[in-house]
Amino acid sequence: MQTAPASVRNWLIVVAVMILLMIVIGALTRLTESGLSMVEWRPVTGWLPPLSDAAWSAELEKYLSSPQGRLINRGFNVVEFRQIFWLEYSHRLWGRLIGVVFALPLAWFWIRGQLTPYLKPRLLALLVLGGLQGALGWAMVASGLIDRPSVSHYRLAAHLLLAVALYAYTVWLVLELGPQAARRDDAGNDRGAARATAVLITLLFVVLTWGALMAGLRAGTAHNTFPTMSGHWIPPGLFELSPWWLNPFENGTTIQFTHRWLAKLLVLGVLVLAWRVRRPETLAAAAMALLQLSLGIATILSGINIGLATAHQAGAVILLTSLIVVRHRLTPSRQRPVSAMIGG
Repeated sequence: MQTAPASVRNWLIVVAVMILLMIVIGALTRLTESGLSMVEWRPVTGWLPPLSDAAWSAELEKYLSSPQGRLINRGFNVVEFRQIFWLEYSHRLWGRLIGVVFALPLAWFWIRGQLTPYLKPRLLALLVLGGLQGALGWAMVASGLIDRPSVSHYRLAAHLLLAVALYAYTVWLVLELGPQAARRDDAGNDRGAARATAVLITLLFVVLTWGALMAGLRAGTAHNTFPTMSGHWIPPGLFELSPWWLNPFENGTTIQFTHRWLAKLLVLGVLVLAWRVRRPETLAAAAMALLQLSLGIATILSGINIGLATAHQAGAVILLTSLIVVRHRLTPSRQRPVSAMIGG
């Protein structure tokens, strides 16, 4: 059994909550088209916002020279610019704060000898991946500062998936350092359910991928009906791009179609798991899956309402959390590696 002071586990809980909030802030930033309001990346000195009218005017001029400023918001004044600037600024500042909240206690616990050999490489991996996440975020923004007023939907998907993976990794460590009494004594005899949960976690990441691609291409507004897509169970235009294999990744209709049906498959899988393994954690996962499906439908029918769409993205992470808890409790106590979360 892995042991560590309660302060280490509490610290990781704080980090996990901060990452979850970061994902929510990121959703709001994307949905309000605020992500391209800051056209420079200064990871060390960029934590301070404009502090004078002259500084705000200079920042606005930089923005107006970008593709989004030139082509979409060329009539923006300082007041309008501030409305989108503050969201992107908050997103970046919160990312820096997560880095500080993670790195400083990590150094403190390490120096004081409160980290086990099991924890040290895993926490270092989180630190490195967190830094790479910041660089990936800028690479995403930079893709929208060249010749088009939108970011690469591939980079957006990668940015979201890495954030969710960091969150999932942190949650698993929190569970590993917590009480183990909730784990099933016969967990080792139910490997089928454990493998099924791992498959569902993987499927959830796939659903998230196509959701991010849909968001990046603004494909959510293409078909705002349910259960059909504009009156069609199989909408026309699914393979209008050439070569055909580009359609699942660059055709908005195909991406939305894929996202919808993968999401339904995921919900069905979680419901079957809850029926097979009738425990509080599986029932909670099933309830969350149904709520998440409802949020997705409501988001589509609303024409992508910002509040609903943000709740839908947060709901995906909460559903992932519930599945991680299920997977953890189906893992025998003697199996400690984090890799058990995604393996059989």
